[in-house]
Amino acid sequence: MIVAGAFGDAFRFIADNPGFLATKALDQVELSAAALAIALALALPLGIVLGHLHRGSSIAIGSSIVGRALPSLVLIGVFLTFLGIGFVNNMVALAVLGTGPVLTNSYEAVDGVERDVVEAARGMGMTHLQILRRVELPLALPLLFTGIRVAAVTIVATAPVASVAGGGGLGDIIVNQASYRLSGVLAASLCVMALSTAVFVGLAGLQAAVTPRGLRRTTVARTPLRKEQL
Repeated sequence: MIVAGAFGDAFRFIADNPGFLATKALDQVELSAAALAIALALALPLGIVLGHLHRGSSIAIGSSIVGRALPSLVLIGVFLTFLGIGFVNNMVALAVLGTGPVLTNSYEAVDGVERDVVEAARGMGMTHLQILRRVELPLALPLLFTGIRVAAVTIVATAPVASVAGGGGLGDIIVNQASYRLSGVLAASLCVMALSTAVFVGLAGLQAAVTPRGLRRTTVARTPLRKEQL
């Protein structure tokens, strides 16, 4: 009964403060989008190139392990020394968290394309760039998008932690129970869950739209785990 009452109060808080919560959610989306853009700009090209060359597996896998091992608060604390409190610090810290999944999955996606298919394309006279653009990337899209989706959801779900360093967003409500009471904290937490789900579903729809028709019904099989991942 206590739990049901708490969630009831949370839904009433949402109903009474839609504009306020929407503004905070928009702030969180802005921060998350900027962090994801940086992670994609840095990790996606590197992972694709390493996968095409079939080199650097330790870099790709290691980045994912390090990214998962570093707590968000530690990253924010480290960057406080150089970047201070505010948007930039939190954006960079969240970008670091998103780099690992993008780099690892982009590498695995391109590296895992069937060698026979690549050799057939090479036998037809295709250049390295043509093979990458016309053969490897289309076949790698499902797993590549998995990395992007994981990174995006991770960043959105972790962004409230940034409130401790002036990050704003829904985290401002979650860490301030004294002002917003338990109902506000639960309401903001539910909004974070809704945002994360929306991002996951949205990117899944985008993946279906850009994936070649012949691959849409194919179950994406992950490559076997290497020894470094065990």
